[in-house]
Order: sequence, then structure tokens, then C-alpha cells
Amino acid sequence: MGRTLTRRTLLTAGGGIVGVGLVGGLAARQLSGPRPGPAPALPDAPAGDERLIRIASGARGREVDFWTAVPEGYGDGRGLPICLVLHGASATPRDYGRFGLARFLTDAVRRGAPPFALAGAAGGRLSWRPTGSDDPQRMVREEVPAWCARRGFDISRVAVWGWSMGGFGALLLAETYPRWLRMAAAFSPAVSPGDAVFTGVGKLRGTPVGLWCGRQDNFLADVRTLARKLPERPVRAAWADGRHNFGYWGTVIPDAFALLGAALTPPRT
Repeated sequence: MGRTLTRRTLLTAGGGIVGVGLVGGLAARQLSGPRPGPAPALPDAPAGDERLIRIASGARGREVDFWTAVPEGYGDGRGLPICLVLHGASATPRDYGRFGLARFLTDAVRRGAPPFALAGAAGGRLSWRPTGSDDPQRMVREEVPAWCARRGFDISRVAVWGWSMGGFGALLLAETYPRWLRMAAAFSPAVSPGDAVFTGVGKLRGTPVGLWCGRQDNFLADVRTLARKLPERPVRAAWADGRHNFGYWGTVIPDAFALLGAALTPPRT
């Protein structure tokens, strides 16, 4: 399937979250600068089956990093539904180990969330939209599910989660392929009135949407405006103290993972 990287490459010593360089972003909005903030405490839960490989993407015309995580206690994850992970502009799947995403996943399941797998590939800094021959959105729609199917994951049940630029990309993906996704979760999505997400917001009808944004985040006003324009009430619209970084995003991962697990569980009628 691809070239597996070592666990040493995947994880930094101690597994802690590093705040510097986590700010995503979109050309539509110039942030005042990175706001690393305090790293959240990681949950007292182990990572399960966590893998990072290199694999050829035809949609992107290059090899990309592809990361997956399964909650501890669920083996290799065969039969589990998947949540696609879309990173911000200053992160890649190589960062997910030190962000503790696999540990958050195990913790969510231990707290009662139905189990699911996480899967994410490197999309560059293209806001998850096609640019010339480089099409990270097509990679997410066509190739990532195929790679997941080879692992035995259930690709008939798919959700998406992203932050900053990846939050924009998650919402855009849900609009581009209406009703394909069981849920779209976006942390501080880098949206702005008049952009592709706002103009296509009506296409989100039928897709549950969760929005989280810190009160001290430059995107807050526009994210709240987007929440009001959604064709259906969001399953979550949460505004707590926090800035544009994992110091805040880490505090809302448990809420998002609980909702994503629930959305991925029942069969679609």
C-alpha cells in the first residue's frame, strides 16, 4: 500500500503537543500571527493502532503522507467507519502523533463514543481545492476512501473533521458532495463571507454540521455568521474562550469526537 515510516518519525519524545506552528489559515483572511498558547493536557489514554505511510496520490501527482488511527482495543480497525482529517495550513499528518489525536480517539471511545477510525492525508496549502493538476479534494473524495478500504475500514460510513484551513476544506467537501458525509465538523474554519463555503452553504442541507470557534479567534464573527446561514440548525455551535491554536482546539476535541462517533453509528435511511 505504501512505505511505512517508523514510529520514531511519527511520534516525538513524550508525545506532547507542540503549539508553535499550528496556525492554519486561508488567503481570504490574514491572521495577526501564530498564537501557540498553552498545550492542552493529553488524555490518560493510549494510542491504538496508529500508522503513517508514504503513498502515491494520482490526484496530487506526488507521494503523500497518509495517517490512520484506530482506538485502543479495536485491533486494526477492520469494519470501523472513518472520519477524514483535514489539516490546517501549518500542519501535516506527520504532526498528528504529537498532537495526540490517536490518544484523544481512544479516550472518546472509553467515555462512550461509538468507535471509529481517523484517516488523513497531506493536502498541502491549497485550501483543499484543486489548483492546476494538484487536486487534494479529489484525493480526499476518491483516493483516501480507497486506501481505507484496503485496510478493511467501512467506507460506506464517512464523516470529516478539520481545523482552520482544514475546517474550510471540510465544509467545502460536504458542499461539493452533498449527503455523502454523515457529519462535517469544523474547528475555527477559515471562512469569510463571499468565499466558496458561504456561496455554497445551501448544499449543506442534509449534512449535520458542527462548528467550534474560540471567542478570541479572528474568525469568530464570520464563523458565527456562517452558523446563522446554515440551511439547518447545526448539531453544535460552540463559542468558548480560546484562540486560533491547539491550546483551544484540544479542549473541544472530546465534544467533536463524541458527536462524530454518534453520527457514524446508525445506518443511513
